[in-house]
Amino acid sequence: MSNAIDQTRRMLSLVTYLRERPGAEVAEVARAFGITERELIGDLNVLPMCGTSFRGGDLLDIDTDGDRIWWHNVDDVAQPLRLAADEATALLVAARAVAGLPGLRRRDREALTRAVTKIEDAAGDSAESSARVGVTFEAEGQVFADIDRALTEGRRLWLRYWSHGRGGMTEREVDPIRLVTEGHTYLEAWCRTSEDRRIFRLDRVAEIKVLDEPADPPRIEPRDLSAGLVNPAADDPEVIVEVGPGGRWVAEYYTHDKAEELPDGGLRITLRSADPSGLRPLALRLGRDGRIVSPPALAEQAREAALAALAGYPEGQA
Repeated sequence: MSNAIDQTRRMLSLVTYLRERPGAEVAEVARAFGITERELIGDLNVLPMCGTSFRGGDLLDIDTDGDRIWWHNVDDVAQPLRLAADEATALLVAARAVAGLPGLRRRDREALTRAVTKIEDAAGDSAESSARVGVTFEAEGQVFADIDRALTEGRRLWLRYWSHGRGGMTEREVDPIRLVTEGHTYLEAWCRTSEDRRIFRLDRVAEIKVLDEPADPPRIEPRDLSAGLVNPAADDPEVIVEVGPGGRWVAEYYTHDKAEELPDGGLRITLRSADPSGLRPLALRLGRDGRIVSPPALAEQAREAALAALAGYPEGQA
């Protein structure tokens, strides 16, 4: 079972491996890295989003026909890397943030530290501005570290977790499967309480413990995340949201069944959610730019949440 750090290390090695083996066979590469062909294809789907520029150019042109892997711009990407000031700053800030994660393996921390030193030397004066910028992860504390340790050691986790669906804290034991990131960082795990696969957002974990019991999740296929982390089912409850022109972004960020134009330039969006109550924060974020129309109970919950939020402001400042 690989975790996020293992996957990053593997993908860095994969770039070097493919550069030296044009037209490598998928099955051969998967065996060399000790992963399944499905996992390898997943890595290959990510690599074309990586490159030598943070501005979107010079990306790795790597693809596969299912049997062999082809890297079409090896010579271009292999040119000496020259970082602009903003690129050096972004890279240094990100590297220092990752190096500061609690629970990071010693060899990984040391490797990052060496890399930061080399980038600082190459960037010269451009590196000075990065020292004034700091980043913290939403999973900071011991949550990320404990999950990473549990994945590495194959151990079960105990969580005290805020459930939007139940409107309160829940306690459960889970067998971790993997960490995934889509806007937020999530733990995919087999929940021993519900006896089903569940997704847990790390910033909603109030308390966590690595247990002595070995993790033993059922042998299930990893969820296909190519269409996004949240893929509503056809029988999930239907939710209707009406937004004004300033809320049209909802149709871009939420999977929906349909989006109908409204006379004022807004949209009437129909979507599905296994946990409709989890959409209450959306209503608060929209503010005057939109509202939940259906189901009526959720619309009323959103209205009450908005009133409670407004009550927290001094009169005249809301």
